[in-house]
Amino acid sequence: DWSSDVCSSDLPSAVLFDNSEVKVSRALENNRELGKFHKHDLNRVMIYLQSGRQRFQYQDGRKPEVSDWKARQVVWSLADGMHAARILDSPFDIIEVEIKTSGTSQPVGGSLDPVKVDPRHYKVEFENPQVRVLRVKIEPHGMTPMHEHSTDRVTVFLTDQKFSIKDAAGKVDTVEHKAGDVAWQMPLKHTEQNLTDQPFEAIAV
Repeated sequence: DWSSDVCSSDLPSAVLFDNSEVKVSRALENNRELGKFHKHDLNRVMIYLQSGRQRFQYQDGRKPEVSDWKARQVVWSLADGMHAARILDSPFDIIEVEIKTSGTSQPVGGSLDPVKVDPRHYKVEFENPQVRVLRVKIEPHGMTPMHEHSTDRVTVFLTDQKFSIKDAAGKVDTVEHKAGDVAWQMPLKHTEQNLTDQPFEAIAV
């Protein structure tokens, strides 16, 4: 069992996971009316599954801002005061990962850190004391060397997945997800092979 919890892409706006480390929500932005004013008390990682435009209004006197988001874009969003958003064009889907832990100055990963042993497939999107975000891209039928995910993580699947995965003990499983699925995953050491004719992409937080 490679993930303790998986949430499907067909769920409505909802809290997907809420534990001592993160709160993960799916936000379906689907109307052009001004939303309710609200605030965010925690820093967040935002993963935009589709392109979209939002106009933000603030209660602290700041000028309104318009943001253009791109499909598969990942953004670090700091805690913020009271604001409301309006969708300016088509609906879009966001995965929001609120970070509850204060972080550490210690680097993530060891000798089998995927960024070190497999930089072709694993790249750091951004990193700070609270979180490291990786973008994973594996070509059709591509295979990774043995590597280790040393921390708990949220994985957001940007494409469908059908992988053969072998752990450090030699156990082999086939793992499948749909684009838009979100999984809470525990530390593990493994190799992976993309079993499909399509490129694979995911974000690991």
